[in-house]
Amino acid sequence: MRKLFIFIFIFTAFYTKASHIVGGNFTYVCLGNNTYEFTLSIYRDCLPPSQGGGNPAALTSDDPAFISIYSGNNFYSFDSIFYTSNFTIPTNFANDCINNPPATCLNRLQFKFIKFLPPSANPYTVVYQRCCRNETINNVINPGTTGASYTCIVPGNNVVCNNSADFVNYPPQIICVNNPFVYDHSAIDADGDSLNYYFCDAFKGGDANDPKPLLIGGLIPFFSSVNYRSPYSPANPMGGNPVLKIDPKTGIISGTPNIQGRFVVNVCCDEWRNGVVINTTKREFQFVVTNCSKAVVANIPQYSDEQNTYIINCKSYDVHFVNQSTGGFTYLWDFGIPGISTDTSSLFEPNFTYPDTGTYFVKLIVNKGTTCPDSIIRIVKIYPLFTADFDYKGLLCPNTPISFIDQSTSTFGLINYWKWDFDDNLFSTDQNPTHSYENIGKDFNVTLISGNKYGCRDTASEVLKVPKVNVFAGNDTVIVKNSPFQFNGTGAQNYAWSPATYLDNPFVNNPNAVFPDTGSYTYNLQGITSNNCYGYDDINIIVADGPYLTVPNAFSPNGDGNNDFFKILSAGYKKLKTFKIFNRWGEQLFATSNFRESWDGTNGGKPCEIGTYFWIVTAVDVNDNEKLIKGDVILIR
Repeated sequence: MRKLFIFIFIFTAFYTKASHIVGGNFTYVCLGNNTYEFTLSIYRDCLPPSQGGGNPAALTSDDPAFISIYSGNNFYSFDSIFYTSNFTIPTNFANDCINNPPATCLNRLQFKFIKFLPPSANPYTVVYQRCCRNETINNVINPGTTGASYTCIVPGNNVVCNNSADFVNYPPQIICVNNPFVYDHSAIDADGDSLNYYFCDAFKGGDANDPKPLLIGGLIPFFSSVNYRSPYSPANPMGGNPVLKIDPKTGIISGTPNIQGRFVVNVCCDEWRNGVVINTTKREFQFVVTNCSKAVVANIPQYSDEQNTYIINCKSYDVHFVNQSTGGFTYLWDFGIPGISTDTSSLFEPNFTYPDTGTYFVKLIVNKGTTCPDSIIRIVKIYPLFTADFDYKGLLCPNTPISFIDQSTSTFGLINYWKWDFDDNLFSTDQNPTHSYENIGKDFNVTLISGNKYGCRDTASEVLKVPKVNVFAGNDTVIVKNSPFQFNGTGAQNYAWSPATYLDNPFVNNPNAVFPDTGSYTYNLQGITSNNCYGYDDINIIVADGPYLTVPNAFSPNGDGNNDFFKILSAGYKKLKTFKIFNRWGEQLFATSNFRESWDGTNGGKPCEIGTYFWIVTAVDVNDNEKLIKGDVILIR
């Protein structure tokens, strides 16, 4: 026990500032009889410290590797493994004509060991943890003090003798900023399991004080993600324009990096068997993006949203190829028709007619056969004919449901994508949506983008003229009992008032009425415009026994068309002498001697504050009696 304590103490002191880890991954092969051969690969920055590389002492101290295995969540075994191979990986820099290649050195230390795992209902998790990463990483916060965890999972009894997926290619260490990048990160699986790929979290492991933890006993450690520096994330590890993506089916990574630096990228590969994920193989690595002084760059632009796809032509078999290459003087296009060698062109920007539908891989080689060539491959899809179209049913009226009918046609492939833009900040992904418009009066440019399973997209649009309906029943008012009153509805062609009580004709815009009793009456007006749009409004009528004057106790001058003005309601008064508004300091804000004028809640053109205001009204009735009333009103917004 004393020896182990001394070993840990020396080990911890030795590894402080051990920043050099670039990436790693775990794989395994089933040897039969519940026996597995595991391979741990650790990628390390081997540049000298003067060039920002890893700590030499840390590189030396990576051997041996401490590896723990857990059955379910519980500790199963611990091993100290010495490396079996140690070599420097080539840069895999695709173009040799670079005038300023950055300094880079990547070393792979590989550990192999064989382990018997008794049959268990629980999966086994193999764990290696190490701190710390190289300090020059752009997309991780404090990388020099952030460790790494590399794991793999051996399924339980429900899966017999599984082999993990194994990635085929080494990732390139150097890629050029603002240059198209395509890399095959696919894996093979000896069991024939289905594989899918995605970017995922890089995990922490260990720390600067315990860089290489001895994971003996206890429960399985908690794996937490490194802290990504904004705007980066596990799914967006290095941005780009177009952004770096990985094809979930093929494992091909493509994009155009637009920021220089070092970026941690972690690729997960799920193994699917019988509809269940049985293992996830991960490989973490770093891309070094540099401002290459590149003599020749082959570039076919990406005009499709689909990864690494130049174009999806759903209108014809003819394609015009755009060439954005630089530094070239000869060009060789191969249009990707299988089985023939005559589908080529030496033009800078050729046109080509494809003989049939399908997906083609087009290759452009710039300066072939010279000392500075370059090449690029893009995808072209040919699936004509696809056309977006739609119709609609229903009245073009506000607050009235309009049914939109998709009439898109596709010669090849099921239509499975719809995006409707109704031009009022509302959208739909239904094939045949129903939509209604507010009563604002506008020409709405409705747009449908539809598509099929091959990635075809087309756009159809139509302008819908939806008028504003301004049916108005009149202002609320006060009248004297037994006095004649005439309604005055506007904004429609046909009218219907309800209830019909006291009205001489409820089906005209201006019926006459005489109210024999006092009280409060509400009438609803339904108006129908010339294009058969319906509108509605109410009018409130107070019937008084004699001269009557009232004001509201609150109003809200916020421009919503409802209760925006503070005004007098009166009947039986022939003259308004004064109507004045004051603030709480006695300052007069508004004055009028006209019953029809109202206060809009402003003073000198500026909105008044929310609060309580005071008013005075002096009016003369039909019998020449003068009446003075006072009160307060609350202004709200």
